[in-house]
Amino acid sequence: MKGQISKSFITLMITVLCLGSLLITALWIIVDNSKMDTHGPPSPKKNTRWPSDLCKGCRALIEKVRGSYSKTWKKQEGNSKKLSSQLRSQCHGFDKAIITQANTPVGSKIMFSLEGRKTLQVTPEIFSTFSKENLFQNKTLDTCAVVGNSGILSKSSCGEMIDSAQFVIRCNLPALGKGYEKDVGIKTDIVTANPSIIWKNFGDLERRRRPFVESLRIYGNSRLLLPAFTFARDVPRSLRAVYTAEDFESPMRPVFLNPDYIRSLTLFWSSRGQRKGALSSGLKMVSLALEHCANVHLYGFWPFTIHPFEFNAVNNHYFDNGTASWLLHAMPDEFDLWLKMHSQGVLRLHLGKCQPGTN
Repeated sequence: MKGQISKSFITLMITVLCLGSLLITALWIIVDNSKMDTHGPPSPKKNTRWPSDLCKGCRALIEKVRGSYSKTWKKQEGNSKKLSSQLRSQCHGFDKAIITQANTPVGSKIMFSLEGRKTLQVTPEIFSTFSKENLFQNKTLDTCAVVGNSGILSKSSCGEMIDSAQFVIRCNLPALGKGYEKDVGIKTDIVTANPSIIWKNFGDLERRRRPFVESLRIYGNSRLLLPAFTFARDVPRSLRAVYTAEDFESPMRPVFLNPDYIRSLTLFWSSRGQRKGALSSGLKMVSLALEHCANVHLYGFWPFTIHPFEFNAVNNHYFDNGTASWLLHAMPDEFDLWLKMHSQGVLRLHLGKCQPGTN
């Protein structure tokens, strides 16, 4: 009888040990999987409830975003190279995007991009402000980051990933430093500035000019890209920006966007369905990146007030909550273009939090 009890006890102990071993193995697998980096975008939270006050028309768009963005992104080389080739052959960004002394000599006429048939003849004084060299060499960069200013960048932890890009383009003199580094980085190769910013923030540089120069310091020796020939009123503002940078010996060099290039871009995107509004700075810079870079990543491009995954409020900018104006630009239509190109593997659109080790 005792022998039978001993055998039963031993059998029971072996069974318990086996089950315990299996349980421990299962726990290790769960822990390991939780640490794995899938190199894909974060999945939208399935248990997040739709807010009752969701902005008009946002639900359909957000459902579209969540459906497309939850899939693991994969670059499609064929689609990417095809669009890049089309931009090069039709818009010629390598030699036309920037006004230079080589492509716009003294005596030539510049036609404003948004002011009818109005033109400006290039005088020796104006010519002296043109770049002596092309901003872009005839070569392809590896990875480029184009950074918009949407509040979706707040608490995104995308700064390290942005700064790891070979070439970084920022739009409209955004706030850098000041504690934003973790989310937006600090590296800058090109930063754009609409002439209206010079008017609003720096009094058209008609009085004190040092604040303007001080605001550029954070960008180091990058290039300040000005659309100086959109409207006639933009010319004196842009020229004063050049003179101010020179007078104060700023390492930052202003260059002018070519209105001929803008017209080519407008025709290019219009033929592909982008017919509403004037092209935004973001669309111009993304177009340049698509032509010049093998891999294009977009950050801070979300023009809506609701986060597509968390459903919390999103400010217009990560550095303030200024009112968004879509009078001139069709931002929702442009975002739809980014989402389409993301789905096609042409570029990668970052909307969620950035994960270490991804690219």
